[in-house]
Amino acid sequence: MIPNALLYHRATSVEDALGALAEPDARVLAGGMSLLPLLKLRIARPEAVVDIGRLELSGIERSNGSVRIGALTTWDALSRSDKLDGAGLAAIRECAAHIGDLHVRNRGTLGGGLVHADPASDMPAVAVALGVTLEVSSSEGLRRIGAPDFFLGPFTTALGPRELVTSVDVPVPPAGSGSAYIKVEHPASGFALAGAAALVGPDGAASVAVTGISAGPILLAADDPGRALDDVEVFGDRFAPEEYRRHLAGVVVRRAIDRARTRAEGAGS
Repeated sequence: MIPNALLYHRATSVEDALGALAEPDARVLAGGMSLLPLLKLRIARPEAVVDIGRLELSGIERSNGSVRIGALTTWDALSRSDKLDGAGLAAIRECAAHIGDLHVRNRGTLGGGLVHADPASDMPAVAVALGVTLEVSSSEGLRRIGAPDFFLGPFTTALGPRELVTSVDVPVPPAGSGSAYIKVEHPASGFALAGAAALVGPDGAASVAVTGISAGPILLAADDPGRALDDVEVFGDRFAPEEYRRHLAGVVVRRAIDRARTRAEGAGS
């Protein structure tokens, strides 16, 4: 199939993009890995597309205890960046390196993936577990949204129709921390049947979030993440029934915590 007729606008600046988003039912095009398939199948039928792919919104900077990542930074760039070295941030590179295939990683962007908010996507769980904050621009200025508050449901976020994610801020975990991302993926699509991101601090406390099992990424209770899964409403489908997906979630949670703890112990030694 081919997309429905629509207006195409190539943005020359963030301000230009925000102005174009004032068009009724306009959608942002970044890497295109999420939006273009929806357009081709006419699942999405926007009246306008605002292409931000050539804006200067990529790059990774580390300073003052945080890492600032441009929204147009590709998965491949994330997976290879030395700015994300260290056991505490290992989950980001680990996750990015296993998203989609080579083509998706070379074109897909961090901001686009987070905004798309597919319930089976990988990075939302990492963002929630690591306490990431998204910086959002609009004609009214900037606002910051914590990852746990950003994801509202399947393909639904707290982003307004005339807002644009411009960067992502990741707090650098304290020395002696470790993080990890583990998933069991669908063999064809690479999406998570169940995935878990874990951050273990120097005190042994764990922050754990899961993806692929419910409407969006879920931050589990810190005192007993494994048992907290009992209270999560898990969906089933033809790829993985509810009972099997719940079992997979328990497995990846345990493995992510174990790997993160091993990295934390190595970082602290």
